[in-house]
Amino acid sequence: MKKVSVISGDHFTDARGTVSFVNAFRFPDIKRFYTIHHPDTDIIRAWQGHKIESKYFYVTQGSFLIAYVLIDSWDNPSESLLAQTIVLDAEQPAILCIPPGYANGIKALAANATLLSFSDLDIDAAKTDNWRFDQNLWLDWSKY
Repeated sequence: MKKVSVISGDHFTDARGTVSFVNAFRFPDIKRFYTIHHPDTDIIRAWQGHKIESKYFYVTQGSFLIAYVLIDSWDNPSESLLAQTIVLDAEQPAILCIPPGYANGIKALAANATLLSFSDLDIDAAKTDNWRFDQNLWLDWSKY
């Protein structure tokens, strides 16, 4: 099983503005992408799991807490699974790569934060690989 990983990027600023980039990220398997905008820090989107789909996250504005957990049973996951967390910030360009087998959740840490999400499944295939779990499992979101 693949592990969750982070591909670091950077940014360059001159008189013309700032360019943010993650040049090591490759797109050969990406089928679609979408943006998620959280107008405030109260919104929690958790937990979405995928047996076969990989997800990639990149913050374009503000910052997000992203949590992920390796699922032990898709029909009845253990309530004691250990969630991992990472903060992605637009000021420190990076892409979080979550392979199949995990559930993830997100919460904006700044108002009007925006997240790009890339997927290696088209929308029709993704609809059959969409597992939802109660947002209160595995992480106390109120601590963030």
